[in-house]
Amino acid sequence: MTTTSLGEPPAPVVPATTGPAADGHAGDAPTLALAAEVRVALSRAARRLKAERGDADLSDPQFNVLAILDREGPMTPGRLADLEHIAAPAMTRTVSCLADLGLVAKSGHPTDGRQVVVTLTDAGRAEVRQTRRRRDAWLGARLDALEPEERDTLARAADLLRRIARS
Repeated sequence: MTTTSLGEPPAPVVPATTGPAADGHAGDAPTLALAAEVRVALSRAARRLKAERGDADLSDPQFNVLAILDREGPMTPGRLADLEHIAAPAMTRTVSCLADLGLVAKSGHPTDGRQVVVTLTDAGRAEVRQTRRRRDAWLGARLDALEPEERDTLARAADLLRRIARS
């Protein structure tokens, strides 16, 4: 039985229905097999990192809103919805829940009275930082267990993944 470098059976290669792969421009079979292996590894790593949370009992979408506000600064719920690729009413509910928890504050828009601006509170900022510290500590402990050459490989892979994500 064939296994991946992770010691697991390879993920099935499923033809894409949209994008370059659907047009036959995604590469040959080995490239598609690597794509599936990387996708599975990234998905599992992301799920494991998401399990490392701060003290607040937040859903992933709620934490994502806090992280966006921490990174980008105050913005309207509509802009948050656009960034998260969700419907505006869903974002309005998420923001209201976060406001009820004291993690964000809503204030009037300075030029458009019909809109509100969402701002991260000190408690929200603390939650983001605590969660990031826990996630960094979890991942750092796993990286410490690797050989220096393996960490170097991951550093190069991180650069490549950033480049892929920007494309």
